[in-house]
Amino acid sequence: MNPSPPQEHRQHALDYWQIIRNRLGLIFLCFLLVFAAAAVITHVMPRKYRAVVEIELKRQLKDTNVFGQLNQNNNLAGDGFLKTQLEIIQKPKTLERVVEKLKLLELWSLPANGRQFAIGRLQGHLEVNSSARSEIINITYYDEDPQLAADIANAVAESYRETRIQVDRDLADNSIKEFNIQVAAKEQLAQQARNKMFAVKKDLGIIELPGDNRATGQDVIDTVESATLIDRERDIYKLTNEIQSLRAQISQLQTLDGDALIRQAGELRVENETIRTIGPAYQGLLMRQESVAGSGLGPKHPTMISLGKEIETARTLLLDAANDYRNNLAFRITTGERQLAEAQKTYQEQRSKSLEADTNNQEYLHAKEEWEGLNRDLWKLRDTLAQQQIERDIPATPFTIHKSADEPETAPAKPNVKVNLALGAVVGLMFGFGLAFFLEYLDTTVKSIDEVERLLGVPVLAVIPKNVGALHRTTGLNPDAEAYRILRTNIEFNRKRPDANVISVVSGGSSEGKSTTMVNLATVCAQGGYNTLIIDGDLRRPRMHTFFDVTNDVGLTTYLSSPMELEEVVLETPIENLFLMPSGLMPADSSGMLNSPRFRQLLDDVKSRFDIVLIDSPPILGVSDASVLAAEADLTLLVVQHRKLPRHMLQRVKHSVDAVGGDVVGVVLNNVDIHSDNTYGYYTSYYTYYNSDQRGKKDRQPVANAPQKTLASLQSPKSEKNRTSYQDAF
Repeated sequence: MNPSPPQEHRQHALDYWQIIRNRLGLIFLCFLLVFAAAAVITHVMPRKYRAVVEIELKRQLKDTNVFGQLNQNNNLAGDGFLKTQLEIIQKPKTLERVVEKLKLLELWSLPANGRQFAIGRLQGHLEVNSSARSEIINITYYDEDPQLAADIANAVAESYRETRIQVDRDLADNSIKEFNIQVAAKEQLAQQARNKMFAVKKDLGIIELPGDNRATGQDVIDTVESATLIDRERDIYKLTNEIQSLRAQISQLQTLDGDALIRQAGELRVENETIRTIGPAYQGLLMRQESVAGSGLGPKHPTMISLGKEIETARTLLLDAANDYRNNLAFRITTGERQLAEAQKTYQEQRSKSLEADTNNQEYLHAKEEWEGLNRDLWKLRDTLAQQQIERDIPATPFTIHKSADEPETAPAKPNVKVNLALGAVVGLMFGFGLAFFLEYLDTTVKSIDEVERLLGVPVLAVIPKNVGALHRTTGLNPDAEAYRILRTNIEFNRKRPDANVISVVSGGSSEGKSTTMVNLATVCAQGGYNTLIIDGDLRRPRMHTFFDVTNDVGLTTYLSSPMELEEVVLETPIENLFLMPSGLMPADSSGMLNSPRFRQLLDDVKSRFDIVLIDSPPILGVSDASVLAAEADLTLLVVQHRKLPRHMLQRVKHSVDAVGGDVVGVVLNNVDIHSDNTYGYYTSYYTYYNSDQRGKKDRQPVANAPQKTLASLQSPKSEKNRTSYQDAF
């Protein structure tokens, strides 16, 4: 997976953190000012006390569905009822009652026409709120007088109760009035439908049987024809069942004979008097005969003979009766089938007449249904009207008070000191951060090494920390010198020609630390064993002689304007191997003097005598001298102060050097605050390698009595044998 996006995000976050660190003072100042303002405003705000009345709403169900049940939906929050009641509590109509009850016009010393002002004052100090899905409403009022706050909160609740009762009663009266109108209209329609129904019945000659046996949705009525048709259907059903029963009996008796026939006829319980009376006696005789035989009497015993005769007589009678009944069943079936056919014929004839009558009765049926429907609606309206009248007359309570403002609060509720101070702190921080990022957005100066290298296309050779003084004025081990050693090394590795030892040091504007940078660079070069010459080429504002506490009477301008020798204008400094050529007196035409052949001869001379020649130049923007020096020198070193020069001006500096043919060896990023800008920590980490106990003090050691010596030893160019090269130093 590509790790680039996380790295970019981390770098982006570090940039924001760096902005905060760089402008931490501004952020803290904004925070302190806003926090102090919040504290002062909170202190001068009047103290207000709070009174709260907590009520639970009850819906008065006055909106009625005419043809259905009453609306039983009691979801106060779902249909906007609760929101409406919250607004009603704060309406002028409700608060006007409060003004009248508590006589607020007199209490607040308002004129008679100041009622609207009093209502507006109540609305400004009144808060009415409720949770999202709760029927509880909190009525809160704030005032400087705690007792008045409690009285007003209670009065608002009482005023809302009166307003709500009056509104509900008005709604009920309007609803009852509307119901009365609808009942009268429905009665008229029902009477018209009734008259129409009787007129149709009379015209068609319909005779409707008493009672209402017609099912709901059935398109027939109970007339004489329909009643006769029903009787015929019952006759057919009865005959059909009788025939089926007779056929079942004859099928069971047809194949039987003797005792089997007698036994089956008895089990079927046939409709024959002989079988019903003699059958049980016959069974009793058989059981008696079996009992007597079991007692030991023989068949010729008189008792047995008498019983045999009685059994035979009964059997004969039963057989004759069963045969007669069996023969009579066929006749009865034939007679029943004939009666069934006649009944079915009569039914079909009566059915045709009934269908014809039903067709003629449809008009009457429709008229009757219309009257019945209107009559049902009329009774519903009357029931609803009666219920509305009962509910109107019953005393209603629109809400229940769970908490009243009986006892005033002793501690003020406003202003909330903690909240105000916390809000002031948050706003102060937000304002501070916003201002910091806004100023950072407006700041077009260079802020990082990458930005300098991207704009100019040349490397940054060194990063010089803030508040670095002249190195030759300190004693002991100084970690500040390490930055200039890095600069010296990077110059060596970035120059294209080994003999390019004349370096012009320029900057875009004044006070960017160019002169100090050049003096310290010359110092570390001299300490490294290189014969180093400083030429003060800033003829308009010379400063090099002040670093070594020497006079400026003789120098570069003296050499260029007279036939003096080099030894007469070059001074030895207290630092070994370091020499100085001051600027001399300010000429009338410094640019023309620097652009003379004499100056080019000077450069050729010192180039052969010294290992390094550093020329201090004036700011290149607006002064032509620096362009001349950059054109004549082998290399040009740009000194850029951190967060000072805008980007477009920095690009202009580079363009000015390129325009005269100068060779920019690199950039020195000067005066960097490494403590607030941690992005330069890697470039100044050498500080941690120096023990604080071993650091030399940076107090200046004046050299007012330093002797001004000429270079008698540099009468001729240095030989290759005596010259120390940069490569030998590493």
